[in-house]
Amino acid sequence: MPQVSQQELIAGVKQGKVISFPTDTVPALAALPDYASLIFATKKRPPDKPLILMGPSPEAIWKYVQGTPEEFRIWQQLVEKYWPGQLTLVLPASELVPKGMNPLDNSSIGVRIPDSLIAQNILKETGCLATTSANLSGETPREKLSEIAVSFPDVLVLDEEQLNNQKKYGSGLPSTVAKWTNQGWNILRQGSIQLRGNH
Repeated sequence: MPQVSQQELIAGVKQGKVISFPTDTVPALAALPDYASLIFATKKRPPDKPLILMGPSPEAIWKYVQGTPEEFRIWQQLVEKYWPGQLTLVLPASELVPKGMNPLDNSSIGVRIPDSLIAQNILKETGCLATTSANLSGETPREKLSEIAVSFPDVLVLDEEQLNNQKKYGSGLPSTVAKWTNQGWNILRQGSIQLRGNH
């Protein structure tokens, strides 16, 4: 499938298709949260590896999580420091999160706002999307959109010419993942943002 314009990409995802676009880490495979199962099928991803909900703003994301006012205050402090950026927070999921996002444990959801103008412009039009890296499960993430278009012929991939000749549009590193627990933060994956647990 040829690579498409940003408008075609946005229209496609609203019709329930899987799309791919750059972020500040590696390019994403994305779909509306209600169509999360398509991403699992596309990349042959096992159900024990949940997807991440990517959004354009904290306000767009907060409705998908639930917590006490005190917890929200703690989360907001971290968000103000690191978002938009390469930090994924795993927080208690609200009932708005479709089960398909995290098939084996729908009690939590990973959320992130990418520090990428292209990604944010797309997310502002689509709302929050279910996302993951663009590769078959177990393989290294693809970094070039042209490679993603070849590997996933059924996915709508953003045309690289839309990127204003940005040679590199992501760090190539996965995001840092921190999960909220009763004791504080549990660091599941250290990425480019260095966090300590339980702070």
